Amino acid sequence: MNDNTIHDCGTADCTHHQFAPRGEHLVIDIHSHMNVAPAEALIRDAIPDLPRGLPFTSPSSGKVNAKMFAKIGARLNGVKERLEDMDQQGVDVQAISPNPGQYYYFVQEELGRDAARLINNNIAEAVASHPDRLVGMGTVPLQNVEMAIAEMKRCVKDCGMRGIEIGTNVNGAELADPKFLPFFKAAQELDVLLFMHPLGFTQGERLTEHYLNNIIGNPLESTIALSHLIFSGLLDAVPDLKLCVAHGGGYLSGYWGRMDHAYRAREDCRENISKLPSSYLRNIWFDTLVFDPQELDNLVRTQGADKLCLGTDYPFDMGESDPLGLHQELHDDVKPRIVGINAAKLLGLNVVTQKL
Repeated sequence: MNDNTIHDCGTADCTHHQFAPRGEHLVIDIHSHMNVAPAEALIRDAIPDLPRGLPFTSPSSGKVNAKMFAKIGARLNGVKERLEDMDQQGVDVQAISPNPGQYYYFVQEELGRDAARLINNNIAEAVASHPDRLVGMGTVPLQNVEMAIAEMKRCVKDCGMRGIEIGTNVNGAELADPKFLPFFKAAQELDVLLFMHPLGFTQGERLTEHYLNNIIGNPLESTIALSHLIFSGLLDAVPDLKLCVAHGGGYLSGYWGRMDHAYRAREDCRENISKLPSSYLRNIWFDTLVFDPQELDNLVRTQGADKLCLGTDYPFDMGESDPLGLHQELHDDVKPRIVGINAAKLLGLNVVTQKL
């Protein structure tokens, strides 16, 4: 699309499409992004002084970011170079989610709804152009829960979306706030994946330099959001919710014992839950964007091979450019699940085992 007009979705139906591996295993990237320029234009028409970039970013990091966005622009906004990179990386299928900078939870409700529709329609069009290589995940205006539910249903039923990307908070409100429970219940009823992705740490004053609000801030933000979801008891209300958390799920997988100790030691840590916090953690999926094979081994050991999905954060510079290399040393009994099968199940994709 080359204007701000909000059309209806036009996407290929991937419900019955069969996805096949091009190499030894089916490889699905559950964590890749697309920017929709017309949606940003729509927002900037209403808010001309809208700030750019990640909050709490130093001037030095801002300059590096400007160079990065100039370099990846065609890949972030389009499809042609994306497909070429997928071939080079050995990725069979990308699950495209919106650029996290385009959540737009902070704008007026109707404007947020219109921007979300525009983003979702553009992603649906991209998927329709290459339905054998791409599947879509949408966004919803969580500043209004009723609108968010309606747009989620439209994404799934009309646009063929396989998931919904959500932030880690909504204008400072925790996702564990009871007002969001109807949204999570609707996602569970639809059996649609929620992919939780942060946009830096909301209290990032100490993380301005050295791009720390991304390096440390993104996993920290997910750690806090996920901790609230666990300790609030919200996950008890949606036991069958499909939730996948970006960047290896944050830091909880490496320090969940402290949560369990607190649950045993303090009554204020078990007010809303009746089982160990780690038991909730084991029902959540993480991507594998941890960059180091040893870190990946730790994630497999703590989280389990059935709860991990390959993710790259394409096309950003904080992404993994050699995903198969990162997963190369995994045991043969777990590798197929982690690099593709788990994501196929989460996204509801039909797969075949034969190479194309």
